[in-house]
Amino acid sequence: MPTSPAILALGGAHIDRRGQVSGVYVPAASNPGIMREDVGGVVFNALRSVVKRGVSASLISVRGGDAAADTVASAIDNAGIKDLSVVFLDRTTPSYTALIDAEGELIVGLADMALYDLAFPKQIRRAKVREAIAATDAILCDANLPTAALERLLALAGGRPVFAIAVSPAKVVRLAPLLDNLSLLFMNRREAAALVGAEPSGKALVDALRRAGLNAGAVTSGSAPVLGFDDTGSFEIDPPAPRKVADVTGAGDALTGATVAALLRGLPLRAALREGLAAAMLAIESPQAVPSFTIANFTQALALVPEPREVA
Repeated sequence: MPTSPAILALGGAHIDRRGQVSGVYVPAASNPGIMREDVGGVVFNALRSVVKRGVSASLISVRGGDAAADTVASAIDNAGIKDLSVVFLDRTTPSYTALIDAEGELIVGLADMALYDLAFPKQIRRAKVREAIAATDAILCDANLPTAALERLLALAGGRPVFAIAVSPAKVVRLAPLLDNLSLLFMNRREAAALVGAEPSGKALVDALRRAGLNAGAVTSGSAPVLGFDDTGSFEIDPPAPRKVADVTGAGDALTGATVAALLRGLPLRAALREGLAAAMLAIESPQAVPSFTIANFTQALALVPEPREVA
């Protein structure tokens, strides 16, 4: 990889709404709480973390012709990301609404993202996309793209590393026919189970993912160890305990972004995932979807991440 790498991301950039219950969550009842609205999206949040770690970035997404689209465009610009997205004036900008409990854990998420399924397959065939791929060193995508769009994207990659994000158990299966073409897939335990059709753990899960065609992966599971594997073997890393918990919903995106940035700097997966875990801890401690990465706070967080241990 070059010393100053560039990455192209394709996927979700939309309105994120996060409602947090103030007390004990009571199902099927009115719960007092606070609603916050921001611009997010799995690939956009991860890309913002990539940029904060010194990588230049471009983004291709799709949005509607409403006020929300202007908010999304401003956020992309403010993040220092080149916006190559397409606007559909007669459509509504996608959104994601998450309800979390008082401890910051997800209760339920609602994804209103039909525009991604409708628009991405045709957008991937545009000359603008081919030109953007030719000008980048690596690609980051998420499973908000339907399988047809993902297939076309991987065909255009031309040997460049392609990092993918599972998004959800329902969407990760879109990547199933393409696993052997991915450089690395980021997923949680439930998404990994959806890929392999079972719920193994440790080495058994790695073996099942390899049989499915995946050559390298990172599997998170809340506060449990992160499982990683590549052609050098499989390993686990214990996440450091956060000093406070503000909101866990951005932790996986921060882990993805910081890990990808480290890989683009030439670090091996074991070292890169340690940086990802440091970023995830900072995200959990922050009420913002994308935490602030100063050299000082990132170095302090990284010092709290244990070394990897091999999985036999």
